[in-house]
Amino acid sequence: MKDNFSNHAADYAKFRPTYPQELYTFLFEIVQNKSKAWDVATGNGQVAVELSKVFTEVLATDLSAKQLAEAPQVENITYRVQTAEEPFDTQEQFDLITVAQAIHWFDFDKFYNQVKAHLKPDGVFAVIGYSVLETSGKLNEVIQHFYKGITAPYWDPERKYLDDHYQSIPFPFQEIETPKFAMPIYWTADELLNYLNTWSAVKHYEKANAKNPLHLIRDDVYKHWGAKEKREFNFPLLLRVGNV
Repeated sequence: MKDNFSNHAADYAKFRPTYPQELYTFLFEIVQNKSKAWDVATGNGQVAVELSKVFTEVLATDLSAKQLAEAPQVENITYRVQTAEEPFDTQEQFDLITVAQAIHWFDFDKFYNQVKAHLKPDGVFAVIGYSVLETSGKLNEVIQHFYKGITAPYWDPERKYLDDHYQSIPFPFQEIETPKFAMPIYWTADELLNYLNTWSAVKHYEKANAKNPLHLIRDDVYKHWGAKEKREFNFPLLLRVGNV
């Protein structure tokens, strides 16, 4: 698994979008027991914190100690530096296993073996994510050009799974039908630019060219922003849920 985020863990924690509460409500409704949950590749602990509000115990693992250092310290969350594929005690069994915006980096076969080893018979496995954001008007053209044009050569190959909305990943589970969820975010121009700056492709561009590609669109972002301080952006929310 690649680690593209340790070097800017604080920015990642601060500027990444959050998932809607309706998503968590749905997951909590279909999980029968709420004793233990495992959030894989937890990053800054965004999902783990939500799970901790309902589950008695939450294990939150990530390969990046720097990412985990940015996660909120909650009494019933245990943070552990550990890869998604790394075997551990099979006595640790979970009612819900989640992985958000990360499965495309995994070795699928090894990770799925882990899920099957640690998911309780009546447990639920959820793959969560989001693809490139959209908005209205000329500003959307600027963002899409930044994604599909300027930064396109600098994305890792695994990005294609997000572009495919996770429909092309293997999913060897009994799939559960899920509703469609909206993922609206309201940002200022600076918040948008700060978010774009967390893209792994932006970091790859910087490394290759010794400059940040955001300077190529910054003026256009402000030019096409409009009169309101905050604008609405929508992320396609990706969700696949199943059990063994």
